[in-house]
Amino acid sequence: MSEAVATLAGGCFWCTEAVYQQVAGVKAVESGYIGGTVPDPTYEEVCSGRTGHAEAIRITFNPDVVSYDALLDIFFATHDPTTLNRQGNDVGTQYRSAIFPHDGEQEAAARAAIERSQPDQASPIVTTIEPLATWYPAENYHQDYWARVGDRNPYCMAVIPPKLQKLQKRFAERLAG
Repeated sequence: MSEAVATLAGGCFWCTEAVYQQVAGVKAVESGYIGGTVPDPTYEEVCSGRTGHAEAIRITFNPDVVSYDALLDIFFATHDPTTLNRQGNDVGTQYRSAIFPHDGEQEAAARAAIERSQPDQASPIVTTIEPLATWYPAENYHQDYWARVGDRNPYCMAVIPPKLQKLQKRFAERLAG
């Protein structure tokens, strides 16, 4: 089986993780931190906004089943790429919309996806394309959060179901069995 990795930041990692866990061809989704200056940051440090990290997800996927382009199209359709350093009530650089390409091909695809997605947006896309940096996995209690406890978390119940509805409506053919 072919395997590739994509690293995306679209606000709360619980929310983006929940979306990509539904996609056929996605082998694993890990929540974590990227793009900051503090080594091995904690959730509390990242949430302070002082480390420079973004809450992000690292997606391991089979490109023979789902392309990087398709993952990017889902990314732009299931979060708001037009608000700088904000997703809903989550405010700060740690909630920025960003793509961290793993190579030049992914960087070119990210630029093309921004252009392709702009007509679907009411405002200019502010998603940044940032250099790949050290990845720090989030603490274990953040992994598979929606599947484990999300339906008991009022924040998750308010934010994640609308994202999953967008995914199901626009990308039904991409959903896992």
